[in-house]
Amino acid sequence: MNEQELKALISLLDDPDAEIYQVLEDKLITCGPEVIPLLEESWEQSFDVLLQERVEQIIHKIQFNQVKNDLQLWKLSNQEDLLEGLLIVNRYQYPNLGEEEVYEKLAELRRNAWYHLMYDMSPIEKVKLLNNILFREFGLSGNTSDFHASQNSFINKVLESKKGNPISLACIYSIVAQRLDIPIYGVNLPKHFVLAYMNEEKPDEVLFYINVFNRGQIMREVDITAFLQQLNLPPIDDYIKPCSNLEIIKRVLRNLIAAYEHVDNLEKREEVQLLLTLIDPA
Repeated sequence: MNEQELKALISLLDDPDAEIYQVLEDKLITCGPEVIPLLEESWEQSFDVLLQERVEQIIHKIQFNQVKNDLQLWKLSNQEDLLEGLLIVNRYQYPNLGEEEVYEKLAELRRNAWYHLMYDMSPIEKVKLLNNILFREFGLSGNTSDFHASQNSFINKVLESKKGNPISLACIYSIVAQRLDIPIYGVNLPKHFVLAYMNEEKPDEVLFYINVFNRGQIMREVDITAFLQQLNLPPIDDYIKPCSNLEIIKRVLRNLIAAYEHVDNLEKREEVQLLLTLIDPA
């Protein structure tokens, strides 16, 4: 469909007949993201509230379809890139975000740590360095005043506000660490996401844990076991060993679902639930 035909379709969006509108909407959604600039142009030029509302609805549906496609593709072929998974989740709320800003900020954090990193440092010393860069110098912290806010799950907003929940802070921390070849990975601990510093010589062995929500506090296995005992849960590998990036993104989506429930935004809750179902059909 050429531009002239698309513009003709868009000009009919104010038709009061619901059936006609449904046909127009379906055709425009099928065109995909390429039609969005024309829709935005139509919105800007119109003073018709109905047309503007319908344009907004169509744009959202197109962008949501794109997020669904991107997330499924990530699961199939790009799970090793945690940051890409986080950015796809980001696109749900911020489809027009300039993602280069996120890449640049993470690169800056990595660079700041790299300047001071000496590879004969002990694991504890490396963690103290990361804690200093991320928490003291950059100012990252847990969002204790608004723990359930949806913004805590979007990496661009966490980097911007410097406040997040346990999993978003842990993602930033582990991404920076792994880019410095420091073996720090996420652990899907119930009720509280933490990180594990792995033994480079014995890759399956956890040296210690890091509580990022508490400014990088170092924890031992006995601390994790005691926490699980409080929850009446056993210390199985799912709770004490590093999890996959897919499990991390699932948990981010579950946090978002809870955040939208908290403010009674049922529409967004249902959409994010659909995203979760796409990558976790069980």
